[in-house]
Amino acid sequence: MYLTTENKKEIFKSFGKSETNTGGAESQVALFTHRINHLTEHLKTSKKDFGTQRALLRLVGKRRRLLDYLRTRDIERYRSIIKELNLRK
Repeated sequence: MYLTTENKKEIFKSFGKSETNTGGAESQVALFTHRINHLTEHLKTSKKDFGTQRALLRLVGKRRRLLDYLRTRDIERYRSIIKELNLRK
């Protein structure tokens, strides 16, 4: 499995400030970004996997909605997560 419990804890620790902060917007965006990167690499080799393609598009939409939420609530948190994850915008 590409996303183990240890990987999740590490992501939540670095972006959510603790291992137990799994619901914070920054930690969720970081987790979605990790999953999006993995699915993108998979689709480079499996071009006809349309189920994975659909899942990837749904994840991108979820991440976009969370980033929009962050942008309206706290612009500084939004800018910092964009910079840390090297996302375009």
